Amino acid sequence: MARVFEDRPAVREATPLMVGLVGPSSSGKTFSALRLATGFQRVGGGDIHVIDTESRRALHYADKFKFRHLPFGAPFDPLSYRDAINHCIARGAKTVIVDSMSHEHEGPGGVLEMHAAEMTRLAKAWNLRAGSEDKAQMSAWIKPKQERRRMINSILQIPANFIFCFRAKEKLKIVKGKDPEERGFMPQAGEEFVYEMVLKCLLLPGANGVPTWQSDYPGEKMMIKLPEQFRTLFANSPQLSEDIGQKLAEWAAGAPGSRSTNPAELLARYAACSDPATLRALEEERGACWGKCNAEMKKQLKTAAEAATQRIADAAAEAEGFALGPGARDPAEEQPPEGATEVLGPGRDGRPL
Repeated sequence: MARVFEDRPAVREATPLMVGLVGPSSSGKTFSALRLATGFQRVGGGDIHVIDTESRRALHYADKFKFRHLPFGAPFDPLSYRDAINHCIARGAKTVIVDSMSHEHEGPGGVLEMHAAEMTRLAKAWNLRAGSEDKAQMSAWIKPKQERRRMINSILQIPANFIFCFRAKEKLKIVKGKDPEERGFMPQAGEEFVYEMVLKCLLLPGANGVPTWQSDYPGEKMMIKLPEQFRTLFANSPQLSEDIGQKLAEWAAGAPGSRSTNPAELLARYAACSDPATLRALEEERGACWGKCNAEMKKQLKTAAEAATQRIADAAAEAEGFALGPGARDPAEEQPPEGATEVLGPGRDGRPL
């Protein structure tokens, strides 16, 4: 059966914000995040929630900002982050600050530790000789990367604004036969997650919340992200503030009149909807025109929305099942990679009798 699509004139619709603040200690990440979130709140309302992995340091500012606080300790695996975020959304959060997101990468139970544990598990399952555990290195990334992708996909479906704080370190690129290449300050995070940010601000030591938008270091150039629509806002290098947050949120709210109020058009768009972002926009438009619909149209819109939701969920489950479902095989069940050395014990399967 052929898929159904629908096109229409392009309009700038409402979209959630995902802002990344990257910097070392004392660069102003937490305070700046709370200022931006307060500006978001001026436009979208709702509560601000802070997921705090940094020894409750967000509470240092509890007398300056109004927010709900969620202390978050180890393990810092991606699905625990997802669950913490879902808790905040269920409690009514419209803006979520995650401070810090770096623990998901390198904290206790984070992706790097997950990879190390998985590499040990596979080396044991494949009976690799001591010292040759690196043969399992690539396969050991499968599970932690899958969990991170599940976390990212969940976040992208949430109709809320996010501010993610990332720790940063100065990094070097080692090139054989050459002097090390300075990369500058780079986030301690998985690049596939940092990539999802709409805006990425680099806060250097002592920046006091003033982002750096130009750098000679290649790593910093790759990290900084200032889209065209925000360049005027940051033209004079302002400090991150409530007013900046408000202007970002006003842009994210979409162009005036961008929401459709034609119920018949909404029905057709629901029928063609195949992704969470479009469904989120349609649900907002349905809410805007709901009061103008008669009982029969409300019933049709509700049915169309439920069908689109189920269709997207089924597609996501199918895609996830490709790697994680009942038909998927644990890497430990596969043959060791070519070149790996097996060590067989006295048992037929290589294990002690």
